[in-house]
Amino acid sequence: MTSTTQPSTAEDIVDKVGGAANILSLTHCATRLRFELKDAGQVDQKQVESIKGVLGAVPQSGDRYQVVIGGGVQTTFNEIMNLPAMASVGKGTSDADVKARERAKARGKVAWLDSFFEYLSDSFRPLLGVLLGASLIIAFAAVLDAFGIIDFRAADKSAGWVFWDAMWRGVFYFLPIMVAYNASKKLNVDPWVGATIMGALMTPEFISLSDTSRFTDTVCSTNALLGTESCVANIFGLPMQLNGYGGQVFVPLIMVAVLGLVYKGLKRIFPESIQMVFVPFFSMLIMVPVTAFLIGPLGIWMGNGLGAGLAWLNTSAPLVFAIIIPLIYPFLVPLGLHWPLNALMLVNIQTLGYDFIQGPMGSWNFACFGATAGVLVIAMRNRNTEMRSVATGALAAGLLGGISEPSLYGIHLRFKRIYPRMLVGCLVGGLITGLLGGVKTNAFAFTSLLTIPVFNPIWVYGISIAAAFATAMILVIISDYRTPEQKADEEAERAQADADRAMEKARKSGAAVAAAAPVVTAAVGGGVATLVKTDVVLAPVTGKVVPLSEVADKVFASKALGDGIGIVPTDGHVVAPVAGVMVTVADTGHAFGIKTDDGVEVLVHVGIDTVRLDGKGFDVDVSKDQRVEAGDLLARVDLDAVKAAGYDTTTVVTVINTMAMSSVAPRTPSEVVAGDPIIDVAR
Repeated sequence: MTSTTQPSTAEDIVDKVGGAANILSLTHCATRLRFELKDAGQVDQKQVESIKGVLGAVPQSGDRYQVVIGGGVQTTFNEIMNLPAMASVGKGTSDADVKARERAKARGKVAWLDSFFEYLSDSFRPLLGVLLGASLIIAFAAVLDAFGIIDFRAADKSAGWVFWDAMWRGVFYFLPIMVAYNASKKLNVDPWVGATIMGALMTPEFISLSDTSRFTDTVCSTNALLGTESCVANIFGLPMQLNGYGGQVFVPLIMVAVLGLVYKGLKRIFPESIQMVFVPFFSMLIMVPVTAFLIGPLGIWMGNGLGAGLAWLNTSAPLVFAIIIPLIYPFLVPLGLHWPLNALMLVNIQTLGYDFIQGPMGSWNFACFGATAGVLVIAMRNRNTEMRSVATGALAAGLLGGISEPSLYGIHLRFKRIYPRMLVGCLVGGLITGLLGGVKTNAFAFTSLLTIPVFNPIWVYGISIAAAFATAMILVIISDYRTPEQKADEEAERAQADADRAMEKARKSGAAVAAAAPVVTAAVGGGVATLVKTDVVLAPVTGKVVPLSEVADKVFASKALGDGIGIVPTDGHVVAPVAGVMVTVADTGHAFGIKTDDGVEVLVHVGIDTVRLDGKGFDVDVSKDQRVEAGDLLARVDLDAVKAAGYDTTTVVTVINTMAMSSVAPRTPSEVVAGDPIIDVAR
């Protein structure tokens, strides 16, 4: 005897939509699974609708397909995505997808330039965590400095605070080794070889070469203009310029680019059996001297030159500089092109002792966060739980961590109306920074609320970022982040989600009523009151009857919201089809839910997609929790206005807890008058 295991709901759904191989992506809203399929023709519609836990299925345009689950959609979604067969299936448009799409817009014309910026980006991106950690360690000390508790910049700090400095300086001093490691991985070179070559130039032995008391052939000179000292050592008869490479980024980037050629060339020379020994050996033997004699001085010169150029612009035209920086960042970050500027910040701190780019850049970050705050306000106002969750997380990451990517990829690049409003915030913040004389910092810090004290003057920085934040937020709130079409779609989705939740609740309550004996009396005080028993649903409007299967809304036509009929109304008066309590009264006036004394739940939905009218043409005469009798006026509808707006006026009447009834039998007269029987109901 053999036993078979019934497939789970998740497995059944995947199987009936054509299998995991037919699924390109899967997302979900409040009540529905949203599939993007390779071929929607493979879906077995009837089989999908017969699955336990599925309330209905709705084909969409193209190869999109929706499966109505109800309030438990998140659990079903998680179960589907955890199936082994779904391991390679995407979960809809991710932040990475958005970034890739934005990058693709700029690709193809100059391939080597695309590769160059990807090389820069991938060399720095894995370091975000430790850079942020170091930034917050600096910020903590800066806060204490701002309140006069310690002198963060004092040369004679106590051993404890010197140790504190070591915690964050470790990141920036050894940054060249970390960058070399990441850059090597990007070019498919053994990352430890790249890290070792860069580390050789940071050892105590290399640093000691500038000790003229020990090495008499090392010559040092002082630049009277810059006040800097440069030394040249004699290495086997060859002059080598000595530099401090702690905190440098251009040197490891150039070194690894050359190492990539050397490393791959060596792999072609040596047989695979001995590559492990000789490829790293010769790579180090060649690249350590090349880096020390040539690449190191070249990288230092390039970094200093670029920094000097920006310093000149900041000095000569500070207002222009303060405006340009926050205005270009919104376009650089999506493409990953902001890393050269970030590298220059590190170079400035290393060579000048301070940086002047991060101050104006703060206006971009806080304008970005302000736009996200505006989206959050609208999402909370509109009860958009999905966007509220995204915006809350993005805003927290921004304000506390200075990370703009969650806001940028999760929201801003998805809604084209945000960018112009955010740019105004960038402009306002940059303008204030320039007019008030600019902002500097002595540390590399992610621009968040926690790092405000590291900027100087702090009051200039605070005013600038506050103005950028407030401007972007207010503009987004006033004008909305959605186009009118996106807003209408979202409201329709929300209304449908409310209907789906009501349907699920009704089915549960109906099942509970059905499980008990059908009682039509109830104790009231010391006696017994007779309740109204429902055995028929009346027409809420006068008009022509159409079968539910012919209604233009696929959810209703599929009977996912219960059995019933449609009526094309000839009169705009909508009356109660049964006696009971109003459990649903849509703000837009297009939908009403009534629960009878004996648990029958009836939905009256006036028109198709009329939620998008936002109440125009609808005059509601009842309120939620109000008791009505059959025939009481629910609403008055301007049918001509609805038609003129391009919407179908068909009014749908369904018993949404049909599954809890023993029988729901729609009548099919050709025409009805409001109050005529249209659906027979039996418990």
